[in-house]
Amino acid sequence: MNRRHLLKTLPAAAAALQMPLRAAETAPKCRLRAALCAYSYRDALKAGTMNYNDMIRIAVETGMDGMDVTTYWFPDTSDSFLLPLRGNAYRNAMELYSIAVRTEMCQQLPEARAVQVENIKKWVDVAEKLGAGHVRVFGGNVPKGASEDEAAGWTAETLKRASEYAGKKAIVLGMETHGGITDRAETTVKIIRMVDSPWAGINLDIGNFRVDGYRQTELCIPYAVNVHFKTEISGEDGKKLPADWNRLLGMFAKAGYKGRLALEYEANAKAEETVPKLQRDLHRGVLKYSS
Repeated sequence: MNRRHLLKTLPAAAAALQMPLRAAETAPKCRLRAALCAYSYRDALKAGTMNYNDMIRIAVETGMDGMDVTTYWFPDTSDSFLLPLRGNAYRNAMELYSIAVRTEMCQQLPEARAVQVENIKKWVDVAEKLGAGHVRVFGGNVPKGASEDEAAGWTAETLKRASEYAGKKAIVLGMETHGGITDRAETTVKIIRMVDSPWAGINLDIGNFRVDGYRQTELCIPYAVNVHFKTEISGEDGKKLPADWNRLLGMFAKAGYKGRLALEYEANAKAEETVPKLQRDLHRGVLKYSS
């Protein structure tokens, strides 16, 4: 290439270099990604007719961008189980971005809160080995005789201590909206604000609010670090209704949510026949609002 031709091509090259910048400036402020929650296949996992590698295969086949790994049916947490699972996920370009564990952080006695912190630490270590950046935890029930304010304080203390450990490993703890102390969005948000940590947020389960699910979901979105997307949601009167996914996706997009929406199927129809279609529907839905 001679010098004259090179000079002619420079303006076009410079313009090409500017294209990504302009695209970024006009990109939607939200970033929604569809994921699969392994709990959707709980009956098969419990019965042993499916395993976690099957979950990876299904997630890939249905266009999911990640998997929320409910750990209840892990045979153990040894390297001989965790590392091959992570390797298989990598070979299939599937991110095991989250694990879900059982906890009861709302404990009245200090020593009981300390036990919960240690339990969460153990699961943070498991998440690290799987390459997951998020751990779902539960707040638990309000102890008998305790006020909601007292219970919120105990939960916040436990979550704050656990998040200090998780943060050292760059892992976020998401407290699920799951009844008990997290029965109301207002209290859940209050706890997260008390913790005041970049390593703690809300695992927003849209189907677990007893009443007024859309309003409560909207209140939690700014604090959400992961979402469990359901086929049902509570109405203003507490009656369970089919979830309007288009309405919900619009809410998340408008709020600028950036993260995963993990399908968690809890209805009675057989998951193997129902969930793949729902996963594809969710995938199409997120593409409508986010690129």
